[in-house]
Amino acid sequence: MTEKEIAFVKVIQDSEGIIYKIARTYTKTDDDRNDLYQEIVYQLWKSFHTFKGNSQISTWIYRVALNTSISQWRKEKKHGQKVDLNNLFLKQPEAYNAELDHRMTMVYAQIDQLNKIEKGIILMLLEGKKYEEIAEITGFSASNVGTRISRIKAKMKERIEKKTTL
Repeated sequence: MTEKEIAFVKVIQDSEGIIYKIARTYTKTDDDRNDLYQEIVYQLWKSFHTFKGNSQISTWIYRVALNTSISQWRKEKKHGQKVDLNNLFLKQPEAYNAELDHRMTMVYAQIDQLNKIEKGIILMLLEGKKYEEIAEITGFSASNVGTRISRIKAKMKERIEKKTTL
């Protein structure tokens, strides 16, 4: 392997959690998630030579991954929804930690209801990104990011409270 290929593999190995979380946020089935993960890695490889080092590598990865995910989402939106047959016909194994699994399902269900911009912002927040980093990735100001995050949290909290009171 060339030095470029070795460097790229290292970057992907170090960032696979970021890529997977973004893929999970923008897909509903395991097959779609795997396809999106591969598409993101492919797009990162195609544009790897363009990374100049002006920002952190994770910022660049987020930008490419979010743009790829949003592009995929737009394509799928035009073609209609898919149904995951695995959930319909196969018995799912019991979760290791049912309470944690329930909470994660609830959080991802709420994230799934957000628009594409809100999804990206909340995902980066959950990843531990600071407002300034999120602003750099999205192109919003840091104060605008803070405002958006407050609104997203309020919206999600209200929806969860409605669900639990029903």
